[in-house]
Amino acid sequence: MRCLIVSDIHANIVAFDAVLRHADGKFDKIWCLGDIVGYGPSPNECIERIRQFPHSCVLGNHDSAALDRLDLNDFNTDAQDSARWTQTQLTAANRDYLASLPEKLVEEGITLVHGSPRQPVWEYIMFPSVAKIQFAYLSTDVCFVGHTHVPVVFSYYQAENGPEVCEASVLPVEETFEIGKERQIINPGSVGQPRDGDARAAYAIIDTEANTLQHFRVEYAISQVQETMRRYNLPPRLIARLVYGW
Repeated sequence: MRCLIVSDIHANIVAFDAVLRHADGKFDKIWCLGDIVGYGPSPNECIERIRQFPHSCVLGNHDSAALDRLDLNDFNTDAQDSARWTQTQLTAANRDYLASLPEKLVEEGITLVHGSPRQPVWEYIMFPSVAKIQFAYLSTDVCFVGHTHVPVVFSYYQAENGPEVCEASVLPVEETFEIGKERQIINPGSVGQPRDGDARAAYAIIDTEANTLQHFRVEYAISQVQETMRRYNLPPRLIARLVYGW
């Protein structure tokens, strides 16, 4: 099966639609790693769009915040303002959809979470030292995560001289590479708010039969999203950051 892997759409329907157009005909199902909403101006549209496709999705921290399940004091002020605005925008049906999402899934022998295997909704995996700990919480060899908005592969293996090693590597763009040779935690990056210095939307496609993955970046009309955000008086910093990919 071929799956389109997306994460951190963050209510950016323009970026999400650009990804769907770019990946058209290349996938059978969507795997979403959470945070469909938050930050961006189109929460209902993004939920309704993903529901048009066969998909599996896990709960992200901004999805949880939109449901008022998290203390907003744990978020920065821009994220707080965005979460409160999102709460006022969601339809009852879309709120119910978010409320139905699990924190963790296993699909085709692969774990899907938003944050980490240890703390699926909230924990960030930014460094190999943190990633190494996570493998003890995994029943599968491969795990996909989101949350940091940065594409990366953490590989865990036994070195020749004995110690267990966890290394980080860049997720290559448009190269087919094999997964599962080592235990791996893979982040495909963010659709709606990249933070690796590349403003283009990020996504991946996995072939679960061939055990291969491809990572892609897609340009989209950032100015269109920014204009919509201004119309709704969303925080200026959230508007500006889209151009810079941070």
